[in-house]
Amino acid sequence: MRERLARYLPCLEWARQYDREAAGKDGLAAVIVTLMLIPQSLAYAMLAGLPPVTGLYASILPLLAYTLFGTSRALAVGPVAVVSLMTAAALGPLFAAGSAEYAGAALLLAMLSGAMLLLMAVLRLGFLANFLSHPVISGFISASGILIALGQLKHILGIQASGEHAIELLQGLLLGLPATHLPTLAIGGSSLVFLFLVRNKLSGWLQAAGFTPRLAGNLSKAGPVVALLASVLAVSLLGLADAGVRVVGAVPTGLPAFSLPPLDLGLATQLLPAALLISLIGFVESVSVAQTLAAKRRQRIEPNQELIALGSANVAAALSGGFPVTGGFARSVVNFDAGAQTPLAGALTAVGIAITVLFFTPLFHNLPQAVLAATIIVAVLSLVDLGALKRTWRYSRQDAAAMVATMLGVLLVGVEAGILLGVGLSLLLFLWRTSQPHMAVVGQLPGSEHFRNIERFAVVESPKVLSVRVDESLYFPNARYLEDHIAALVSQHPEVEHLVLMCPAVNLIDASALESLEAISVRLKVGGIQLHLSEVKGPVMDRLRQSDFLEHFGGKVFISQFEALAELDPQTTHHALSLRRHGLAGSPLPLKPTVQESDSEKRP
Repeated sequence: MRERLARYLPCLEWARQYDREAAGKDGLAAVIVTLMLIPQSLAYAMLAGLPPVTGLYASILPLLAYTLFGTSRALAVGPVAVVSLMTAAALGPLFAAGSAEYAGAALLLAMLSGAMLLLMAVLRLGFLANFLSHPVISGFISASGILIALGQLKHILGIQASGEHAIELLQGLLLGLPATHLPTLAIGGSSLVFLFLVRNKLSGWLQAAGFTPRLAGNLSKAGPVVALLASVLAVSLLGLADAGVRVVGAVPTGLPAFSLPPLDLGLATQLLPAALLISLIGFVESVSVAQTLAAKRRQRIEPNQELIALGSANVAAALSGGFPVTGGFARSVVNFDAGAQTPLAGALTAVGIAITVLFFTPLFHNLPQAVLAATIIVAVLSLVDLGALKRTWRYSRQDAAAMVATMLGVLLVGVEAGILLGVGLSLLLFLWRTSQPHMAVVGQLPGSEHFRNIERFAVVESPKVLSVRVDESLYFPNARYLEDHIAALVSQHPEVEHLVLMCPAVNLIDASALESLEAISVRLKVGGIQLHLSEVKGPVMDRLRQSDFLEHFGGKVFISQFEALAELDPQTTHHALSLRRHGLAGSPLPLKPTVQESDSEKRP
């Protein structure tokens, strides 16, 4: 019973071994992450189109929920830039930003996202996230970072500009440029420069001054809070709010009241697609960073339990005045580097945010929106990795095409359209690649029992047995291609009596491919050739035994290709083995250099 309870409440596992040393490290990490999270929470709420205090609300109860159910020792949950952008993209066309209806819809969106994550956990549907390939995710995050940065420039310039995609945003910025508000530009621009220097240079400067690397790194994390306090002080002393600098204004004091989101079935139906995308994107981002950090300490996470933890965090956000949340990359890395030992660091961070909401929100009244915009820009530009496009193009043009499609979709059409375009193109490219599987005629390496591609190695070929290796699972997109390719190979080898289909890479034979195998067997028999199989995997063999194919095709299923050739053409097999005694062991043939790897390339 205790083990089963610990399975769903991982906190019971680490709590038994919790000690004073771990508490000290968690406390230090919580202080550092709290200082980082306060300005980010305010900024990401503004990015989502919500009052800034909403970001603080979304950084309290969700963190406590993750502490109870999460398996990562370092993942920092809360508002993040990409999910905030997706929230604004989903709600912006429906309601006016900042309105009560907009805030209610944000709660409903968080509830739907949480419910979907919990449903995925119950049904063990975490594999759905696998449809979001790394190039698609990378392209989506980079394009979202650029889109977010463009959207925040209007706050730095102090102008009015709007747009759903990059072209509209650029047009709005260019048209509004003559109306740039100089005091706003001064405070926003100086904040940008300061935050960039803090992120990229301050730690090195402090180390040069004699600080330890860890202390220098921790001090540099407080840069956004310093910018926040300095800008509030400047606005208050210089009266910049009266000069036209837009400030956050009154921020409510006190913890959020518990309330249910509006139970509007029609609105829920409209938000369902956005909630699904937010859930998948958030889950992939969280699990990726959690696995990376866990590997550094030789720990492990449970993806299915992470679905429960993230789902619970989003439900908690919906009940406490927040909006959709997930694990943040930058904050999690900071949490890890600061020495967080358990998820309790997140709970302590939530306590720090709660204290801020209870006592310090009046300090944010004169906080310039330009400073929050600068905080967002510096944070999201660190996520932009345009170099990944070049690396992906060099390795796989198909994956690069999906990456480019995602980026262009996000920048030119919209967030949801971009991710759907990338996923759709990835699936189409996968079907295209697997519709023409690589197939190689193989021969026996002299002096061994191994078989390799005749176009790559000097091998011994049997005049009676045609050995064909299939390097892909067999299913409906490639079933007809298999028939055509086998027919073409047989026509090139009129003397063969047997054809052995090697299946070491075949993990599936579906009903369509089974019918094709039956058709191939019949056609070969008409031509006086017997079909055989070799190296069939156990699960595939189990499926074949459920059909009558093995009873009617007339051939044999061999454990190995060597066994097949030894029985069907023993003379050639013995000849190939004897070549070792004469020093004629097989060697690779010279290969022609290729510019681009493709699915039709010759494999070993």
